[in-house]
Amino acid sequence: MSDPDRDSTPPVLPQQPQYQPRPSGAGRWVFIFLFFTLAGMLLLGGWLVSSVGEAMDSLAAPTDLYTETIVRSGDTAQRIAVVPVTGIITSYGLGAEQNMVTRIKKQLDLAAADERIKAVVLRIDSPGGEVLASDEIHNAIVEFQADTGKPVIASMGGMAASGGYYVAAPCRLIVANKLTITGSIGVIMQSINFHGLMDKVGVQAVTFKSGANKDMLSPFNPPEATSDEQKKILQDFIDSTYEQFAGIVESGREKKDHRDTKHAKELAADWKDYADGRILTGAQALELGMVDKLGNLDAAIRLAEDVVGITKDTARLVRHDPPVDIMGIFRLFGKSSTPPAGSTVKIDLGLNPISLRPGLPYYIAPHLFAQ
Repeated sequence: MSDPDRDSTPPVLPQQPQYQPRPSGAGRWVFIFLFFTLAGMLLLGGWLVSSVGEAMDSLAAPTDLYTETIVRSGDTAQRIAVVPVTGIITSYGLGAEQNMVTRIKKQLDLAAADERIKAVVLRIDSPGGEVLASDEIHNAIVEFQADTGKPVIASMGGMAASGGYYVAAPCRLIVANKLTITGSIGVIMQSINFHGLMDKVGVQAVTFKSGANKDMLSPFNPPEATSDEQKKILQDFIDSTYEQFAGIVESGREKKDHRDTKHAKELAADWKDYADGRILTGAQALELGMVDKLGNLDAAIRLAEDVVGITKDTARLVRHDPPVDIMGIFRLFGKSSTPPAGSTVKIDLGLNPISLRPGLPYYIAPHLFAQ
């Protein structure tokens, strides 16, 4: 008798597919195709980025399109413009037309052109800044008042020191809070020296110059390399700039042809004894005749209304805001406007980080420098 298990037919296993080699050269053509496809995509992407950039440039808001913001409603025919001076006084900004000096000049131009604006309140909250930037704003205020006859009233916030006071000096009247930090009449210029550090790391600077004084304040020279002649040159420069500051204060406070004698205070005879760089409170500045009245922004606005004959609290307050520089914002991600590392002195105001350039004179409160 046969065994059924032995007679059973073994299962048929599925056949494995046989490997079919690709025709010779197929892989090379696939690689060439992918290469040129990728290269084309990169070229197309670059063209699109360039085109979008040009389109964004064309869409960037023109710098003369300032927006009028109503700060306080009131009589549309009786207006007072508020012009802010906030932070470090500088000629730098996101774009060439977006720096503080250009903005303030434009805002004064708009106030001059609008017959409904009878006065300007300069709202200052600044520790000072660059000598040149402070002087340009000062000159713009002088010209505005001379050309239009419209008064500028300075309103000091928490701080209006050094360059902050410099831009307030030509105003017809100055109002400060009794705790405002002001004064700091003086000039400061600093330099950082890396000579000792470079010696430690074995780095030497090689300098070629056209004259003996061309590399004054160079951070690569040893401190003792500064000659007595160079020290005198620098000190004479500082003294000359200080005397200009003092002259600005005297001309702004003593001349009566552009000031309201009803409200103005006389500059004290000994005011220069306090113009040695020290800071003053608003109350101390009032005693010295460096400000005319104590009060806040509202007090300055009411004073402006009184000076030009507007009924109290009826003027419409306006502010002209600069356009947003769209491309300037994008440029922040493309390149930094900060000077190279090692060439700046940073100070902390509890605000955004700022940088002061060594060798550049500043009207700025010295106590703000980080130690």
